[in-house]
Amino acid sequence: MKPPLRRLGYAITIFLAVLPIDRSFGFNRNEPVAPLPDAEPRDVRKVELGRALFSDTILSGNDAVSCASCHDLAAGGTNRMPRAIGLADGKMLFNVPTIFNVSNNHTLGWRGNIKSLAVQNEKVLLDYNLMAVTWDRLLPKLAGSSYGAQFEAAYGSPPTREAVLDALISFEMSLRTPNAPFDRYMRGDAGALSVQQIEGYQLFKDYGCVSCHQGSNIGGNMTQKLGIFLPNGDALPFRVPSLRNVAITGPYFHDGSVDQLPQAVSMMGRLQLGRELPEEDIAAIVAFLTSLTGIYDDGNLLNPR
Repeated sequence: MKPPLRRLGYAITIFLAVLPIDRSFGFNRNEPVAPLPDAEPRDVRKVELGRALFSDTILSGNDAVSCASCHDLAAGGTNRMPRAIGLADGKMLFNVPTIFNVSNNHTLGWRGNIKSLAVQNEKVLLDYNLMAVTWDRLLPKLAGSSYGAQFEAAYGSPPTREAVLDALISFEMSLRTPNAPFDRYMRGDAGALSVQQIEGYQLFKDYGCVSCHQGSNIGGNMTQKLGIFLPNGDALPFRVPSLRNVAITGPYFHDGSVDQLPQAVSMMGRLQLGRELPEEDIAAIVAFLTSLTGIYDDGNLLNPR
């Protein structure tokens, strides 16, 4: 049980949260998180070309897999499998992170050692265990297909390395999921969250989760060791993932070892905070995390698991 004074504090916070708010003030800029910003305008021709390439197996060396094979937009931008399997050697790779809101991350890859979408996309294309293609093979394939005319229309040239990467990036930058209930709450819609979700957000701050999961992506901008309070924690740091749409992007962690969100929250309490979180606090934090599920493309909330 929480101390009575702490419970009183939550009651006051929730009471204030449901009072009428002057929406002209927007969100509180002193908060550690912020609403998701709008995507920057992009050339529609380049976005649509990137969309087509993203789902086309022509980008792979064996013409059998596409970017969407792992980053399924209908499955939260991931594949909902514990770990990806290497194309060449069949070995288990890292869990596939969601592609949604990827342009709002400051670091990429599970190790957080990649700083740009251009580098990330090229790495995936050329990796023998992922897309396993070479530029010498890919560019003639694209030029000899219907994509040749599309590149001429969008870039004024046949397919080039720079144009292929730019088209993919243009599409990926469009993969924003705005207007999550939490975004609406932060912008002044006091009724967008339930009482439990508001308490969950307060707990998320009180426990210190925001020390790693902050900003408009609620993560994705730093690396951290996993297992701070374990003597055998992972020696190398991992990128702190964005928590946007986290309720629909499990399994969780770099190895996909946890399938359910409450279990993931409980484990993070032990690994990163050195605490056993009470069940009621876990439930409230999970309720808050479900409010981070946004809207994509057709105006509907992303599909639940």
